[in-house]
Amino acid sequence: MVTPAPSLPKDFSQLSLTEAAELLAARKLPPVEQWHPEREGDSFMEIRADGSWFHEGGRINRPAMVKLFSTILRREADGGHVLVTPAEKLRIVVDDTPFRAVEMKSEGEGEARKLVFRLDTDDLVMANADHPLS
Repeated sequence: MVTPAPSLPKDFSQLSLTEAAELLAARKLPPVEQWHPEREGDSFMEIRADGSWFHEGGRINRPAMVKLFSTILRREADGGHVLVTPAEKLRIVVDDTPFRAVEMKSEGEGEARKLVFRLDTDDLVMANADHPLS
C-alpha cells in the first residue's frame, strides 16, 4: 500500500532540505522492482512530452490519479515503461520523460551541495547516490 507523502508547503522555496529529507523518509512507495507478474498487456496510456497523462486518447485531469499511477511506474531494462502491480504489468507510452522537475532547491556548495527537486506530480526527489544527476 502507498503511504502518501505529507503535503508540501505551498511555497516550495520555504522548504529546507532537512524538511525535504524528512518528507521523503516518511513516504513509502510500492516495491515495484520486486513485482514480476505473469499477466502483461497494454494500459492504453501515454505520458506526453509536456508531462500530461492520457488514457485511450483522453487527458487524465485528476492530479490525484496521475500521482497514484506515478507510484507504480517502472522503467524496464529495454528502456520502456510499465505500470506494475503484483497482479499485472501494463505498457505505457512515454514520449520523452515520465517526470519533469518544476522547481529546485539548493543548499551548500561544492561537495557539500544538496539539491532537491519538486516534480510535476508534486513529489520530491533528492539528488544523491540513489538519484544521481546525469
